[in-house]
Amino acid sequence: MRVTVLTGGTSSERDVAIASAAQVVAALRSRGHEVAVVDTAGGYIPAAAEAATLRGSVATEPPSIDHLQALEKGILLSVLSGLPVVRDADVLFLALHGGRGEDGTLQTLLEMVGVPYTGSGRLGSAMAMDKDISKRLFRAAGVGTADWAMAPMDAAEAGRRFGWPVVVKPSKQGSTVGLSVVKKPGDWAAAVALAARYDDEVMLEAFVPGRELTVGILDGEGLAVGEIIPRHEIFDYECKYTPGMSQEIFPADLTPALATECRRLGVLAHEALKLGGYSRVDFRLTPEGQFFCLEVNTLPGMTATSLMPQSAAAAGIPFPELCERICLTALAGRQGASG
Repeated sequence: MRVTVLTGGTSSERDVAIASAAQVVAALRSRGHEVAVVDTAGGYIPAAAEAATLRGSVATEPPSIDHLQALEKGILLSVLSGLPVVRDADVLFLALHGGRGEDGTLQTLLEMVGVPYTGSGRLGSAMAMDKDISKRLFRAAGVGTADWAMAPMDAAEAGRRFGWPVVVKPSKQGSTVGLSVVKKPGDWAAAVALAARYDDEVMLEAFVPGRELTVGILDGEGLAVGEIIPRHEIFDYECKYTPGMSQEIFPADLTPALATECRRLGVLAHEALKLGGYSRVDFRLTPEGQFFCLEVNTLPGMTATSLMPQSAAAAGIPFPELCERICLTALAGRQGASG
């Protein structure tokens, strides 16, 4: 196959996207495919420049907002300009996370380009990125999710409704960027202001204690369930992308019944959002044995420490095969009911 990997972009997860691309490019080439790379904020990356651009590691903090805004002027120009490596590819592999690369914007443009692309269609991508909409659909499908509300809400009202602590986060953001676990009213205003830096809508959510679980979904089936034990209180940006900052156990130490239920709920959540060939679904499992869906990632990380590759590997699918299967799913036209 002729595969063009789209990466970079201007979201706060830009560095993660580039790290994902580094792994995907190597994996697909190891399977004998012809691979080119395009940064959606900068254009085609010649083979001679790939080593300097496709860094395999992620910093402990996301790029600054100022840096991302400086890149914004180039967003998606590489796709719109009709680059041959985009137009003539058999499939476009989206190694992009967050922002316009994952929220349905790019997906809409690619449908006009007419080249198959990996992941979900425009509607599913948009619904999954908006946590308020996705949680409504989870509940309609019978998938448990924590109680929530949208800002504005003052600290006193939040305490009465949810109790402390309360999770404050951007409604349309990933990798826990801008997320805070607020334990007392005095920290409320700063947490809301931080979340608002990354999105114009801020979600307020009841904190669910318990085990952090995740399951990959591929071609409509749940893969291995994993458990994440971060060094920090939450599975934050640093713990996600810094080797050694979290313990990730695949398969998770669960009873067969709990593992089966997690996979079932993961597929339900995936289908509720009308998603395509693959995704990763994150849960909290309470001490009482109840699952609460946190979110669905339509373009989950594919870095050296990412969870989707680990879920697949524990199900007997090596990383190069996973990347190839994702491409073949796109070629078969399975990008979700939204197109």
